[in-house]
Amino acid sequence: MAGHSKWANTKHRKAAVDAKRAKINARYIKQIEVAARNGGPDPAGNPALDLAVSKAKKNSVPNDNIDRAIKRGAGLTGDAVEYEEIMYEVRGPQGSALLVECLTDNRNRAASEVRVAVTRSGGTVADPGSVAYMFQRKGVVSVPKEGLTEDDVLAAVLEAGVEEVIEHEETFEVQSEPQDLQEVVKALEDAGLAVESDEVEFVSDVKVDLDLDAAKKFLKLHDALEDLDDVQNVHTNADLSADTLAALDAES
Repeated sequence: MAGHSKWANTKHRKAAVDAKRAKINARYIKQIEVAARNGGPDPAGNPALDLAVSKAKKNSVPNDNIDRAIKRGAGLTGDAVEYEEIMYEVRGPQGSALLVECLTDNRNRAASEVRVAVTRSGGTVADPGSVAYMFQRKGVVSVPKEGLTEDDVLAAVLEAGVEEVIEHEETFEVQSEPQDLQEVVKALEDAGLAVESDEVEFVSDVKVDLDLDAAKKFLKLHDALEDLDDVQNVHTNADLSADTLAALDAES
């Protein structure tokens, strides 16, 4: 039975990874379609498309999928889809807040699926503006530590419009204004520093520390939202301490 149980756990974990990969691919494909629709199919003359394609390739989205998305978005295949950007505001456990970014071709479906996921996971869909005011749009770049110091990172990005460098356990988080994001990435790469990820995110200055019970409920809510096809990103002010994460790992 032990062997069977181990296989079942491995299979479940692989299924979760595969599902996550498919979700990531779909997310970048949508971004490419929107960029191609708004600015045309030529990345050389469409900076938004060039950036979307670059991110997709960096995240191992197959080239065939990228090419089809460009053609579909630009209306070259006869089946172009119009996407609408919608933001939902959600209240989670212990005073936590979530901003849910959707890119959908069906507003009613997206609203229904988000509402069901939130309600079933113990959250509450909040009134417009009641959560969003806590967040600001920021360019966020993650840099692996790999022996670096905060001064090393700061020196690389000092002239690139950086606002703050935050030290985490395994990475440095470099924050900037959204319009300075690509300049920050270029400065880091020019200095020979690795870039793990770079995104425009909604960041809250006020973090909410969750205890173990609240963390379990929050993760259930967060995962339910992340699993929805129309959801592009989930931003939150929730914070899980090292002790809470260790306790979660011990129970998994």
